[in-house]
Amino acid sequence: MAKERLSMRKIKEILRLKGLGLSSRQIALSVKVARSTVADYLERAQRAKLTWPIPADLDDVALQGMLFSDEEVKPRLRVEPDYNSLHDELKKKGVTLQLLWQEYLDSYPDGYRYSQFCQLYRDWQGTIDPCMRLPHKAGEKAFIDYAGMTMPVVDKDSGEVREAQIFVAALGASSYTYAEATWTQELHNFISSHTRAFSFFGGVPEILVPDNPKQGVTKACYYDPDINPTYQDMAAHYGVAIIPTRPRAPKDKAKVESAVQVVERWILAPLRNRTFFSLSELNEAIFELLVKLNEREFQKLDGSRRSLFEELDRPALRPLPERAYEFAAWKKAKVNIDYHIEVKGVYYSVPYQLIGTKVDVRLTSTTVEIFNNNKRVTSHIRSHKKGTFCTIHEHRPKSHREYLEWTPSRIISWAKETGEATAGLVQKIIESKPHPEQGYRACLGIIRLAKRYGKDRVEAASLRALATGAVRYKSVKSILETGLDKTPVEEQMALSASIYHENVRGSDYYR
Repeated sequence: MAKERLSMRKIKEILRLKGLGLSSRQIALSVKVARSTVADYLERAQRAKLTWPIPADLDDVALQGMLFSDEEVKPRLRVEPDYNSLHDELKKKGVTLQLLWQEYLDSYPDGYRYSQFCQLYRDWQGTIDPCMRLPHKAGEKAFIDYAGMTMPVVDKDSGEVREAQIFVAALGASSYTYAEATWTQELHNFISSHTRAFSFFGGVPEILVPDNPKQGVTKACYYDPDINPTYQDMAAHYGVAIIPTRPRAPKDKAKVESAVQVVERWILAPLRNRTFFSLSELNEAIFELLVKLNEREFQKLDGSRRSLFEELDRPALRPLPERAYEFAAWKKAKVNIDYHIEVKGVYYSVPYQLIGTKVDVRLTSTTVEIFNNNKRVTSHIRSHKKGTFCTIHEHRPKSHREYLEWTPSRIISWAKETGEATAGLVQKIIESKPHPEQGYRACLGIIRLAKRYGKDRVEAASLRALATGAVRYKSVKSILETGLDKTPVEEQMALSASIYHENVRGSDYYR
């Protein structure tokens, strides 16, 4: 861009100071312009044979004509860049504004210089929607959020109205949008919505950008948020990274906030007067309007979300894995001395060497996987029947080692410290199990009740449990909680001795 001319007042001042014998450097400091500018004007004055003082009859117009006679009167016309094309090209990997400027100069050698080229593009950028300004790379990011609006769904039978949540995902380069209704924003629905969004896109982006949701981020932090293990597990399955937006940084999520806004404006608002009786019916209506939304032409850019998606994002997305992610919950568990862990009321075995350690458990609808130090040590078919023991034979110790001293005889001996009835009850529990180790947990529980209720009361409760045939930890605990251990049991003992059977429980059992 041509330099802006100095005012005639400053030009005359330069000539005056030169007439006083000042150097170009001194003149530049006085007039507050660059020394090169001073030299340029002095050179022009020399070519025009102008010296100080200037003739009185020489006005500003005539002076200007003498100094700038070598310049064209008309400004040079330059070809404007195609800003829409620049904006689209910048979304492609490796493309920079400098590269585009060089390509522009190849076509128009007399075009704008780099600094003005960049300024013109930035000025144009300011005229488009905020969500379109950031130069997101094709296939790089998908932004995740929930709409503020919900949609009512009416139960046909009860008439109860339930509010459905609206999940929204938008790709960065094209703003191609996915939306669906789910009953809640809980982790299971959150993860399932992701898998359906990937299927809708037909591929997987490099990065997921959620808005620090409690489902996906267990601890929000400006610099280093903690990602939920299940969310991280899903990301590993699809080979994507998770970079949550920074708390209190709205610019990080401008893309998805705009997507949420257009979903509310063009999908949810038009459906506000319709009544839906099921979630599937609501989603069917959402998908119909979603197609129209993605095919709607942009107001300030060429094309639509759909056309930009086909041109930019679709070719750059990573392929989907062979199978969709299966939802898995994670929890921690401690390995008991019977080398089993408890998960949802079911007991699963692990190698006995892990007794006393804490392990990570991954739960799907069909399997239970157990990890120690991020290494899978075993897996089981998941059982949903509480109280069940799922034991793999190889997990049992071949012989009792130094640190595995628990045996039926030792536990019975330990129970004798509380009393003979307690020892007898423990022995019956162990004998009732297919594997003695499966009874260890209940036996230890009974022995440990002495810390809370005292040995005498536990012994009395064990005596009553034997008398009534209720040889279970829960029965002993119930007897202690209700105080039944404080009442005589001679009659029950006599009755038990004459007609004892494991299925005869006695009246105390039903109190």
